[in-house]
Amino acid sequence: MTSRKYFGTDGIRGTVGQGPINPEFILKLGWATGKVLAKGSGSLVVIGKDTRISGYMFESALESGLAAAGVGSLLLGPMPTPAIAYLTQTLRAKAGIVISASHNAYPDNGIKFFSGDGTKLPDEVEAEIERYIDMPMETVPSEKLGRAKRIVDAGGRYIEFCKATVPNTMRLSGLKIVVDCAQGATYHVAPSVFRELDADIIEIASSPNGLNINLDCGATKPQALSTSVIENEADLGIAFDGDGDRLIMVDNKGEVVDGDEILFIIARDYLRHGRLQGGVVGTQMSNLGLELALKTLGIGFARSKVGDRYVMSKLQEKGWVLGGESSGHIICLDKTTTGDGIVSSLQVLAAMIHSGLSLHELKKGMEKLPQTMINVAINPDADRQALMANEDVSKAVSLSEEDMAGEGRVLLRPSGTEPLIRVMVEGKNIDKVNQHAEAIAEVVKAQC
Repeated sequence: MTSRKYFGTDGIRGTVGQGPINPEFILKLGWATGKVLAKGSGSLVVIGKDTRISGYMFESALESGLAAAGVGSLLLGPMPTPAIAYLTQTLRAKAGIVISASHNAYPDNGIKFFSGDGTKLPDEVEAEIERYIDMPMETVPSEKLGRAKRIVDAGGRYIEFCKATVPNTMRLSGLKIVVDCAQGATYHVAPSVFRELDADIIEIASSPNGLNINLDCGATKPQALSTSVIENEADLGIAFDGDGDRLIMVDNKGEVVDGDEILFIIARDYLRHGRLQGGVVGTQMSNLGLELALKTLGIGFARSKVGDRYVMSKLQEKGWVLGGESSGHIICLDKTTTGDGIVSSLQVLAAMIHSGLSLHELKKGMEKLPQTMINVAINPDADRQALMANEDVSKAVSLSEEDMAGEGRVLLRPSGTEPLIRVMVEGKNIDKVNQHAEAIAEVVKAQC
């Protein structure tokens, strides 16, 4: 991977006013983006954002930086991340910029990018943007400055796109659905999508004020959704995160249906209708139950590193169309170019319509296996990769996997933000899972 100074696994993110997440840096970032992604007179870049209050400030800074580089801006206002990917393509823009910190609280914000074809930027392109950030900023002559234009029908365009990902004949009549918009970017589009398909919709967390995004709601905190489904005797609930690329569902009994179960439901429906190309991509954290359930259906399964960009890379490598993460990032490449919460939820609803089964019944095809995670503190200066490759640690992992005899697995993973090694064990027998997790953790501790 190309070394990057500012970009993380999903753009640039942090607390507003600290580090790079300040107006001065974002202005320079807009200019650098214009220089790298949108060279040439008349070039356009799409800018969208979620609902956090700092988005207005950073929208203006990006617009100014792009203009200084001679690049025009198409301003979408608050829109889901996948909508920005879609509109970048349909508006024939050179790139798309999303101002969002996804599932984080409002004091944070971030910037992520899409190329002109609606996919995330390769590492080498991000590295080139960083190279320009460290250069002196130069403004083009006044006659070549970029202009800004607000796209007033962005929401309507995206709503029609979402509906087009399911058959024209599909109706949700008779379904009562609670929709949790996380006080985020889906608040003005998701309810309309489901209503226009004839569902009876109950909205929660759909009144953003700039400060309440992801606050005790949304895909990362589905408790309120579960409660609302039970209280309203709804058929199911759908929760998005702040920027709308993540999805978690709740069945009619108030039970959470996570990304692994959603992926299984969609994969089985695709298989039954001849639309599954190849297998399914999950991540190192995908539950073993997903892999085993897909195996019973004859569906191949491959794991990528954690992160939707790595799921996407593995899908492209294999030529497959369906992948996702336990957290609810689901990618349907036959429908769109990136993870899309609304589009993914529609595929689950289509599976319900096709089968005549409830969400609770559909998820029964996959049995999630017990999983235990132990965080082992290590010296901040320790070589994490060397520690995980240690002979004693490797032996302990091998012994555990042999004992579980194909009915369990072990994953050692360094934390990206803390001095920790995460020891994860999952399998059919919870007692064995706990026993092996504790044993491996003790061996890791002994090497620190």
